[in-house]
Amino acid sequence: MSSRRHFLGATGLAAGGLAAANLLPRHANAEMFFGPHQPGITTTPQSHIYLAIFDVNTSKRADLIALLRDWTDVSARMSAGLPAAPIDDDLTRPAADSGEAIGMDPARLTLTFGFGAELFSLDGADRFGIARARPAALIDLPHFPGDQFEPGKSGGALMVQACADDPTIAFHAVRQLARRGDGIVSIKWVSAGFSSGRRVKGTPRNLLGFKDGTMNPDVADQRVMQQSVWVGPEGPGWMQGGTYAVVRRIRVALDHWDQMKLGFQEQTIGRHKYSGAPLGDTHEFAPLDLAATNAQGDLVIPQTAHARLGAPAANGGAQMLRRGYSYSYGAGFAAERWPPWKQAVEFDAGLLFVAFQKDPRTGFVRVFTPMSRIDALNQFTTHTGSGLFACPGGVQAGGYIGQGLFQAL
Repeated sequence: MSSRRHFLGATGLAAGGLAAANLLPRHANAEMFFGPHQPGITTTPQSHIYLAIFDVNTSKRADLIALLRDWTDVSARMSAGLPAAPIDDDLTRPAADSGEAIGMDPARLTLTFGFGAELFSLDGADRFGIARARPAALIDLPHFPGDQFEPGKSGGALMVQACADDPTIAFHAVRQLARRGDGIVSIKWVSAGFSSGRRVKGTPRNLLGFKDGTMNPDVADQRVMQQSVWVGPEGPGWMQGGTYAVVRRIRVALDHWDQMKLGFQEQTIGRHKYSGAPLGDTHEFAPLDLAATNAQGDLVIPQTAHARLGAPAANGGAQMLRRGYSYSYGAGFAAERWPPWKQAVEFDAGLLFVAFQKDPRTGFVRVFTPMSRIDALNQFTTHTGSGLFACPGGVQAGGYIGQGLFQAL
């Protein structure tokens, strides 16, 4: 018997799951797992993320569905501040929970799941009978200038985004899902990140020192969310109320960036560093005046400025909901792509880009195509990992992640 089957049989979760969300103990720092949309998308961003991408190693549809049922039940428990499974003292089997988070509150843990193209077909094989249900919007992202993906750090079949206000809680959650999936799934690549969002007032900053997320759509405006983030009737039924997550790991040449004059940095971004305001303005949320010129007739916000290229006004109104996190993985040898073409041991640090959108063709691809070509920030950034995942709508009590996909076929 595989360890996964042992877990399911030992805890009884596979048989019926949690009958209703309101049966779970509630904690002051708990986020609801069940609902019309998955958590961790419009949730106020937590201070830590642990993003894990999995390969699926089975070809048995029943095993995959059983795993998704189990992951649903376990995710609801952990989101409520409970161990992954009821704790017991049986010494003859693996512990129900690895134990490092016992006694901790849930720290607003959210778990968000996505399906990659490799779940629908792999090497031409329709392993689970769902290939024809692959949404048209779940495209193969084009190769952009500057993409230098590390081996094994792209794609994948299943995405799990764990966010929490404590790094132990975020890692613990993914660890429990991984151990329960042993024999069915295996980790392909992971990225951990952090944010200052919970410790500062206003928009958090990234490692460039600039505010990150100023142009995000208002999650309280349902019209905007339906227009830019949530899949509607234009998508397959199982994706309605869901969204698409683009994940990019972006290394930033911080050593190089830190030597640049403040004025150069601001021209590169198109905003004032300390206030976050567009160049030529004083208020962070002032609209970008893309036509404004100075006394010499030059554009106040340069043609190649990052903020200009990412602005909805420059992209036919295209918007994405960004959950920006920074990462730092120590240091390593790097060769920069731009002058002075420095080659040295530098910080392996940068941005873990996670963006949710209604359709990546009119969202990320529409916005990033010009950015990848002329964005002045490109001289400091290298995209080293990438993924696109279809995140189904929320789970109802008694259901499981992606249930509509498997029931529709």
